[in-house]
Amino acid sequence: MTHIVFNESEVALMQEVMTLDETMSGEVLLIRDDFAVGPLTQLDTEEGWLARLSWWNQISQGSPYGEKTGSFDDRQTVAAIKEKLTANPEEELWIWMGQNQHDVTGYYWLMPQLKEFQGRIMILYMNNLPFINEKGHIFYPSWLSEIQPREFTKAKKLCRPITLSEFEIDPDEWRKLTEENAVVRMLEGGKKIAGKEDSFYDAEIIKNITGEWQKATRVLSNTLNRMKIKTGDIFLMWRMKQLITDGKIEITGDPSKSWKDFDVKLAGARQVVEAGEDSVPVS
Repeated sequence: MTHIVFNESEVALMQEVMTLDETMSGEVLLIRDDFAVGPLTQLDTEEGWLARLSWWNQISQGSPYGEKTGSFDDRQTVAAIKEKLTANPEEELWIWMGQNQHDVTGYYWLMPQLKEFQGRIMILYMNNLPFINEKGHIFYPSWLSEIQPREFTKAKKLCRPITLSEFEIDPDEWRKLTEENAVVRMLEGGKKIAGKEDSFYDAEIIKNITGEWQKATRVLSNTLNRMKIKTGDIFLMWRMKQLITDGKIEITGDPSKSWKDFDVKLAGARQVVEAGEDSVPVS
């Protein structure tokens, strides 16, 4: 069998799972793109695909990832999967999906390309399912990485073929997403994805900025750790820079360089300066 995951940390996770359960042994492949954000128009054409890569390169300026952003091509991964399934009629593909917009939009992009292998494409969707955490408590994970490796032995019982009906209906959902072409997409239960404005996460960023100067990278880290509905660091930093452009955040340093090269604070916030026993507010 071959396993598909949608987050890089899950590759090592699945490899650990296979050491605990040899019946799940197989190659683990990664779909790298985050289809929950950014343009989706005509991704089945070279022009559309290059436009999406250009968008990623644009918003990732100054990121620590350098040329890695946009250097991958998930279409090659799909081509390799199809070649493997064609060469070996006994091969199955297991698609692992957490209950989050990142995984579900990745699934929607992937599965229409695999319709010819219906019956051998399996889905494992952790949708509203309880698991046991490290402290022995029941919880409902949104991401595969939140599940302990030993719990995947139970999770594999969820494995089922993607039905012919799903291969007919789900591509329609993907077409709706591409036609809407929202900048942000949210999971609203089950596999329902809804488009949102590009400012959807702005309140989460503002929530972690104060009237005191902070490194932009610290604000980014705090936002990522505290937000309940997750997105990637590149998208959040792009939105932070947009908030700077909009005058909602003040800045010192140069945001066009490295993410580490500028500090931020709330625009118009008043700082408190200690003066002996008195506290004096200043602009």
